[in-house]
Amino acid sequence: MPVTASEIEAALREQLQPDDLAVTDDSHLHAGHAGAREGRHFSVRIVSSRFAGTPRLKRHRLVYDALRLLIPRGIHALAIDARAPGEG
Repeated sequence: MPVTASEIEAALREQLQPDDLAVTDDSHLHAGHAGAREGRHFSVRIVSSRFAGTPRLKRHRLVYDALRLLIPRGIHALAIDARAPGEG
């Protein structure tokens, strides 16, 4: 069964305890794209104190680490907007 936005949200809430989180399934925007056959496309906007003082690349790694069990189930693309509280 393909991974869902709610499964991604649950994994991120458990691992990163976000103050704010939005997960959107953007797969419909990529219909016909070659990668669409390999999995789904998602956007994640997450605000967590775990990102305070952390560079962008490390923030993305933390997100990917939190989703490590879901990625093989069909996450083809993941757009990440990861911020610490108080960041614009």
